Amino acid sequence: MKSILLLLAMVMEVAGTAVMASDTAGQATTADSTVVPSFRRDVMPVFFRAGCNSGTCHGSARGKDGFMLSLFGYDPAGDYRRAVEEIPGRRVNVAMPRESLLLLKALGAVPHTGGKRIESDSDLAKTLVAWIDAGAPDDVGIVPDVAGIHVSQPAMVFDKVGGTENMRVTATYADGSTRDVTSLALFGTNNPSVADIDSEGLVNARGSGDTTVFARFSRFTVGAEVIVLPPGDHFAWPNPPENNFIDTLVFERLKKLRIVPTEICDDETFLRRVTLDLAARPPTVGEYKSFNEDMSAGKRAEKIDALLNSEDFNDYQTALWGELLRVNSHDYTGRADSHKPANAFLGWIRDQVAADRPFDEVVADMATAVGSTNIDGQTGLYTMLIKDYKLNPKVLAADFSQLFLGVRMQCAECHNHPFDRWTMDDYYGFVSFFTCVKRKTGSDSRDRRVVFDPSAPPAMHAVDGRPVPAKLLGELTPVGGEGDPRRALADWIKSPANDLFNRNIVNRIWAQLLGVGIVDPVDDFRATNPPSNGPLLDALAARFVENGRRIRPIFRDICNSRVYQLSVQPTPSGRDDTRQFSHARLRRLRADVLLDSIVAVTGVPRSLPNSPVGTKAINYINRKQSYAATGDFVLDTFGQSPRKTVCACDTRTDPSLSQVMHLLVGDTVGTRVHTAAKNGVLKEIVDAHSTPDRIIDAIFIRVLARRPTKEELESMLELVEENNSSSIYQDIFAGLISSSEFLFNH
Repeated sequence: MKSILLLLAMVMEVAGTAVMASDTAGQATTADSTVVPSFRRDVMPVFFRAGCNSGTCHGSARGKDGFMLSLFGYDPAGDYRRAVEEIPGRRVNVAMPRESLLLLKALGAVPHTGGKRIESDSDLAKTLVAWIDAGAPDDVGIVPDVAGIHVSQPAMVFDKVGGTENMRVTATYADGSTRDVTSLALFGTNNPSVADIDSEGLVNARGSGDTTVFARFSRFTVGAEVIVLPPGDHFAWPNPPENNFIDTLVFERLKKLRIVPTEICDDETFLRRVTLDLAARPPTVGEYKSFNEDMSAGKRAEKIDALLNSEDFNDYQTALWGELLRVNSHDYTGRADSHKPANAFLGWIRDQVAADRPFDEVVADMATAVGSTNIDGQTGLYTMLIKDYKLNPKVLAADFSQLFLGVRMQCAECHNHPFDRWTMDDYYGFVSFFTCVKRKTGSDSRDRRVVFDPSAPPAMHAVDGRPVPAKLLGELTPVGGEGDPRRALADWIKSPANDLFNRNIVNRIWAQLLGVGIVDPVDDFRATNPPSNGPLLDALAARFVENGRRIRPIFRDICNSRVYQLSVQPTPSGRDDTRQFSHARLRRLRADVLLDSIVAVTGVPRSLPNSPVGTKAINYINRKQSYAATGDFVLDTFGQSPRKTVCACDTRTDPSLSQVMHLLVGDTVGTRVHTAAKNGVLKEIVDAHSTPDRIIDAIFIRVLARRPTKEELESMLELVEENNSSSIYQDIFAGLISSSEFLFNH
């Protein structure tokens, strides 16, 4: 009896202080006001703030404990029906409002899997009570939707750990009204060790560094940059030289963060680094000698230009994009392999790279492609991405968006994206660009003709089944017009103002050269994954447009920057820096580059499955129908992408025990070193030099593109003296190839 009285007292306390809906200025109205809370404007934000419609609760795909809400409220009409009409008189009891389970469970007054979600004296509870007391009405007419949100502090700088700052959140509605929604928003942080934020928007500086804190309301998320400065007692900015705009923007950021960049790397390190990055191979002995004998001030820029104009660069960029576009010979017709379509697509990609064609035009040609997959290479987009007998426009749209726009929109198929601005309307509007693409039987069993089907309907919305016409991401209205909607998509890709495309491409190039993207992962641009240096990313994108959206000028700018040429050894203040580019990163070589590098330094070729003799690993594609991964055991072992998805994460460079064992006892290194010592390059080195120190010097130059240090040379000479046999040079050669220095770019 006592527990029942306590329960009634709790509910009556809530009812007695009920607060009605906020007006357009954001001010709360009192219980005796005639204003009734709006379900969409007032009640659904309660579900949002309390976590009721989150993915771990009733917003999950199947709901929770028999009650389902749309994730973060993307379907208000459905939420009203399920909350009020699905179980009349229980979840919402308008006859006896105080017995509504919606209220009692949220208060923790009755058993609830999610526990207590709101306090009885909170504004959230008062809003629920006022709405139910008014009869739990649905909204009449059009209720202005949230059009955006902004925060009071878009950037915060703390001079020391322990500082605090309040962040307010304001929503703007479609009718132009605004409202303070701080008490209804959700907050988060990317790095709580630098700064955290509590449920009321109070930011607390925890440790030196930089991060982003977020506020989310409705379907919008905005971030605020937070910088917590380290102690500056002994900080002195060294004013390093700047080669171009990249250095200016990176050094401005480092100076602000009180991080001193490292010194520039030496010539030997630079030559190996840039050759691996642009040509996917180590420098030859001839290149090493020529570069180090050149005393001119501009030799680094000249080397960059030479590599950018090389066939090796064309091969490597073709390989990288061929990997992302999933080019291989796996069957998609149900009747034969796809050797011819794969060859046609890969050859077409290489032609575009070799011509340094504007990359927006390359993508536009693929997007609007029609014709034979055996002959018209650009149609490969519609054969390689979809390894299925029938084109799937949803998969195609998601892959296209992730590849060329850096947007992962798959989440918006079933609900509005939980961490970005994309809605289900955005998703299905983008899918509708590809519903009109069909594949028909071509000239032979391998061939398919990619055609435009004018009778194909647009994609259907998953919630209400309505057709959603083709619509560009971020736009409110469909593209309109007659004929193939992909032409409008191509025009948008080619628009210089398309920052989604511009930022994505330059960020991928930056990550290739620096080891990590300004946005990382590189194919995951979203509000909750902001760039580590926004001005730098914007400047690179602007430069990309300025240069006609060709990729070589961006490679040239980055490689010529001092930032790219910094040493890998960090300064004391940069020791913990992983995202501001104060020093070069150690980067494990990709599997294909590693394999080609071993072949290059040993001079002993390696056969690849079903490929002509002499095929480089970067030019290899899987032609084995029964082999699901790369088609080659060594490439599999060292993390080569199996090309099952378009995600950049499919290429792995993490170490493993099997890699170590393969280098030690496998046939990739040992047999090639033995052949090189018996009648190859190692024998030539030994025969061409009269003294052990010169032999060791030549081995270091060939394998590591540098001369040994004094300490290294002394230790190697001791080994030679202790082992009076020419086989010791074979051991040194093999040891250097298996060393971390060879396996990494640095």
